Amino acid sequence: MTATVSIGEFARLTHLSVKTLRHYHDIDLLEPVSIDAGSGYRRYGVDQVPRAHLIRRLRALDMPLPQIKAVLTAPNEAARDASLRAHLERMEAELARTRAVVASLRSLLTPAAPLAVEYRAIPAFPALAVTGRVAMAEIDQWCPDAFYRLHTALAAADITAPAPDGCTYAMEFFEDEIGAVVAFVPLPAGARLEPPAGTALIELPARRFVIAVHAGDFDSFDLTYGALGSYVAEHGGALAEPVRENYLVGPGDHDDPSQYRTEVCWPIGRL
Repeated sequence: MTATVSIGEFARLTHLSVKTLRHYHDIDLLEPVSIDAGSGYRRYGVDQVPRAHLIRRLRALDMPLPQIKAVLTAPNEAARDASLRAHLERMEAELARTRAVVASLRSLLTPAAPLAVEYRAIPAFPALAVTGRVAMAEIDQWCPDAFYRLHTALAAADITAPAPDGCTYAMEFFEDEIGAVVAFVPLPAGARLEPPAGTALIELPARRFVIAVHAGDFDSFDLTYGALGSYVAEHGGALAEPVRENYLVGPGDHDDPSQYRTEVCWPIGRL
């Protein structure tokens, strides 16, 4: 027969407070083995200690209580382990994001090198494009999907892009955190292509730009935008038109984010 202990003793065995244990009972996460009908005192079995320890560790990993309950009530080990792996992967992704933000914050404490800018006139050119109204929080998923569709279409037509992929971002994308985004792949002059569903043939207009190259991943992208936009404001007004980004080296070209190279092109005039 399994020994039972009072809720206070169980709190000492598990390092879960009495208040916490009562809450876990209320939500059917960790129920006592018996409750005295007269006093209402709860008693726990010592065989519940491992379950309590598991709950405590999952909470330390910020797993929500409903997910912990799903883990504990999983029909088999495979289902339980799948839930645990999924949460650990989310935690690892969050840890990577935190590290990136810390690195970006440290860069703010280091005096920035003078921004290297280039003035460039870019003639109009044809492109195959995917256009969408995209939320800023979803852009990291939207762009790879869009470029996959574009490059699949070019490969099927045996067409090689003459210049790097790019995107344009409308002002509202930054003002409202959602707005028009155009992902494009330049086409050779005279290329013949029937655009697949969801894509379109467009012409990027001729413009004059001030251009700076952002090196590395996109966690500190706002710093390049801030420096370049400030430079343009100080040296001549920008057009209220979409900013272009040209992905010289991007996720499709290199697995190491530190090797990414992106041209940020600020429009300043028409040709």
